[in-house]
Amino acid sequence: MVDVKKEGIMLEKTENTFENEGVFNPAVIREGGNVHMFYRAVRKGNYSTIGYCLLDGPLKVSKRDDKPILFPQLDYEIKGIEDPRIVKIEGTYYMTYTVYDKTNALAAYATSTDLKVWTKHSLLTPQMTFSDFRRLAECNKDINTKYFRDYKFHKLLKKADLKVFVWDKNVMFFPRKINGKYAYLHRIRPGIQLVMINSFDELTPKFWEDYLLNITKNIVMDPKYDHESSYIGGGCPPIETEHGWVLIYHGVQDTPNGYTYNACAALLDLNNPLKELARLNYPLFTPEHNWEQHGIVNNVVFPTGAVLFDDRLYIYYGAADEHIAAASLSFSELVKELLNAKNN
Repeated sequence: MVDVKKEGIMLEKTENTFENEGVFNPAVIREGGNVHMFYRAVRKGNYSTIGYCLLDGPLKVSKRDDKPILFPQLDYEIKGIEDPRIVKIEGTYYMTYTVYDKTNALAAYATSTDLKVWTKHSLLTPQMTFSDFRRLAECNKDINTKYFRDYKFHKLLKKADLKVFVWDKNVMFFPRKINGKYAYLHRIRPGIQLVMINSFDELTPKFWEDYLLNITKNIVMDPKYDHESSYIGGGCPPIETEHGWVLIYHGVQDTPNGYTYNACAALLDLNNPLKELARLNYPLFTPEHNWEQHGIVNNVVFPTGAVLFDDRLYIYYGAADEHIAAASLSFSELVKELLNAKNN
């Protein structure tokens, strides 16, 4: 098993109004010796914006803004902007995030050239009702029946006579184009899916109809092991190695005490990320400390960003939907473990 060191809590809520309920699920990107962190900041009433802080090295906070860097402005994000991820592609930073309008959770993105001024763009996920999604996805032979679970929130929203879209979250770009195309992962429960496009203009209603009609051809991973048996979702943007893309993701298990969120690892093919090369049959790390087991949502470690310093991989995660914490491990050891899993 990979030896993981829990580095502890890095960031906590403050008295600033925009983050007085909790801070968690950060996006991170390294530039030189610094790490830029963009995190979900929640104010009382469950209203989310994106906060910012700068790290000197992987663990020392050297600067922290006292106001959000991104906040809701559009109708589909009026209740909050959540859970960012960030990569740099051909000189431009791409930040993806979940948008929430009190009813639906979808995904959008913004770009920047300096990590300070951000331009918002369009949605990256379909605006399709759950019933229409089911009608299309059911055409796929041997699809996991968990894709058709009528989750509790769907039932509640239907009673309110609201238009409920299929929830699509955990969107993150690969840090370079693959075969000349933008590639990103997203999550319609219970699995992780892949989109590859030449241009964002391709993301039309017709595109999504065809995509979901053939959804099994776009599934990267579905739940497999006990610690991820309920559903899985993308965590940190994929990390490129000569052996494949290392993917740190989250796996959720339904237990007698409720859901437990675990950090997990897999290896995807470099040229065809739809091909899973290996997956650890155990969680990389789990909620074990009080600040991971007790909070706004109990028993949660939710990885969303990672950076390398030499051979040390630092994974930043939301702890119990209240704090930002970090864990570290030997990256070469992780790759070796994944290659061993591949051979087995």
